Amino acid sequence: MLQLSIMFSALVGLGLGLITIAKAETSQVTTNPIVLDVYKDPNCGCCNAWIDHANERGFTANPHNIGGLYEFKLSKGVNGSYQSCHTAISTEGYVFEGHIPAKFIHAFLAAPPANAIGLSVPAMPVGSPGMEYKNMFRPYQILQINADGSTEIFAQVNSLEESVE
Repeated sequence: MLQLSIMFSALVGLGLGLITIAKAETSQVTTNPIVLDVYKDPNCGCCNAWIDHANERGFTANPHNIGGLYEFKLSKGVNGSYQSCHTAISTEGYVFEGHIPAKFIHAFLAAPPANAIGLSVPAMPVGSPGMEYKNMFRPYQILQINADGSTEIFAQVNSLEESVE
């Protein structure tokens, strides 16, 4: 009986040790926010509101106030008809133009489409993140921008709730 008790104590001690190791290994696994460098005009309040939206949803959005935004956007592959007020660039070099809901940027980065350079929400649709006004909303599309300059629909946003979640 004494021998069985010693074996049980040893197994329990070993089990607790394994639990402690497992806890230590799990606590070391962290999810680091995804960094986005956001290029914008220094006077744009809606850009700051979009940056807050991104930061609250798993990104670290670092603002950079620059002049010559139009040319900067062109240099990143965003032609004039797909431009908005700010441009975010991921660490991998993907371009996210305008008021794109964070969940769609996460989806894009999780499985970047072949030949895509990024996403765009052209103009500044009311109800998009950073462009909230009362309960107003206008449905909009998120366009995928391809390396050859073409675009295709990446997502359709049909409600205010879907836009800002």
